Amino acid sequence: MNAFVDSVRNGFTGLLRFSGRDPARRFWPYAGVVIALMFAGAAATMGPIMSQSFARMERFAAEHPDQATVTRGPSSYSIQIQGSHPELMPDVTPFFTAMQVGCALVVALLAAAVTRRLHDRGRRGWWGLAPLPFLIVGLTLFPRFFQSTLAGDLTPDSMRMFGLIFTNNLLYLASLGLLIFLLAGASQAGENRFGPPAP
Repeated sequence: MNAFVDSVRNGFTGLLRFSGRDPARRFWPYAGVVIALMFAGAAATMGPIMSQSFARMERFAAEHPDQATVTRGPSSYSIQIQGSHPELMPDVTPFFTAMQVGCALVVALLAAAVTRRLHDRGRRGWWGLAPLPFLIVGLTLFPRFFQSTLAGDLTPDSMRMFGLIFTNNLLYLASLGLLIFLLAGASQAGENRFGPPAP
């Protein structure tokens, strides 16, 4: 347990320390905590949004029983609304804003730790930037595409945007996979150009 706490403490106290080396045992617990916090924040943001949307659908179903089908089972509950009712859809703008802020925060929290881990592998820290352009493009384009889809605004341009987002996401996953592969490898034995191994 002490190693886990030390890893997390080292990550948070070294937010601006881009020099030196960190072995895997020091990097991964800290990275796990940062990513878990991001997912907890996303769930805390999305929960109220979905709850409000579901409450609107329940009110609509009660006020317009001819346009809604409510199905209740021992472990399930669903509402089907006939027709187009964009006013019932959730406003996901706060969620996407929180995701953009959250991702920027995660990048800031992990930047120095990723750099030190790459140094430990004998790689320059710039490798850590590989997924970043694709993440920025995805976080910029997807909210616009999602909102236009919710509004029923499917045009040839929106289908081109979907293709761009899909390709961008594939490139993001490939670059993220490469980065994880680089981070997961064994430390270089002995001193390298970035200094001696961490104790």
